[in-house]
Amino acid sequence: MITRAGIAVLDALSTGREATPDELATATGYSQSHLYDVLDTLTSDGILAEVRGNNNQRQVRVTDHPVGEAYRTLRSKLGHVDWPELLSPATLRVCWYLDEPRRTSEIADRLGITRQSVTKALSPLKHRAFLSPSGPEYALNDDLAPLLTFARAVVRHEHRTRVRDLAPSATLEWYDPKRALVRVQTAEDTSELQSAPDWELTGLGKFQEYGLQFFLAGEPAFWYAPDQELTPAEVVRHTLVLDNGTRRVSYSMLLIEALDIEQKTLTDTASWYGLESTVTAMYQALHGEFDIPDESPIVLPREAEYRALKDQYEVP
Repeated sequence: MITRAGIAVLDALSTGREATPDELATATGYSQSHLYDVLDTLTSDGILAEVRGNNNQRQVRVTDHPVGEAYRTLRSKLGHVDWPELLSPATLRVCWYLDEPRRTSEIADRLGITRQSVTKALSPLKHRAFLSPSGPEYALNDDLAPLLTFARAVVRHEHRTRVRDLAPSATLEWYDPKRALVRVQTAEDTSELQSAPDWELTGLGKFQEYGLQFFLAGEPAFWYAPDQELTPAEVVRHTLVLDNGTRRVSYSMLLIEALDIEQKTLTDTASWYGLESTVTAMYQALHGEFDIPDESPIVLPREAEYRALKDQYEVP
């Protein structure tokens, strides 16, 4: 996650200027020795580019990296705010969830922290009246959309950097501040993630562990969620996020029936993946209602086809 010092550097360079470490130390209040580490990280991440000025002096500028572009937009739209003072890594993680009204307890559960920690992260924004209270829930005010965009760009960058250090072909399919679902394109990258700590095989490639083995075109998907158990319900959700075509829906329904996964278990977190209506339609079919409205987000298998699939895989 980008640090406070990193945000201060982006702020100092947001007008498109080039600056030396000495100039940035003066502008940000951080020591040169600390800034050298910050600049090295931001440069290696592609957020900054290094140029050489007079006498081969080191200078840096912001590139067109999504993080730099998002901060530049935030600064141009809301330049009256001292963002380096307000934003910490913790505040950015919490901001990721504020696209709609949410309870602090809900955010705390997703981040695996206490409600007090969420409240502390939100306090700089609350003091500036940047939040829209709705009962016990909070969301960012409408005019703070650039802040949400910046927070999400930072979180995406963190996940992308983490996985591409191991698997250069990886692409993010879904993520939040603590979790990421990725695909890879090469067998070498599959091997790297299979042997890496904190990464687990998921999606269709995981079904064989539950007694259901299907043909997998291409490389499998992987899940990053340290200190969190990968449950069969989570595997179903990942499978549907990756592809909600009839084939994947059928296989997901098989796993639900084979392991007797309760609907509530799936719906409890389905909203984070945008799968509420998908899960509802699947369970309607599992209860014998295969005819669903045309506006349904998924296409269910025909009842006869699904029954045949169940027989083929001996799912009662």
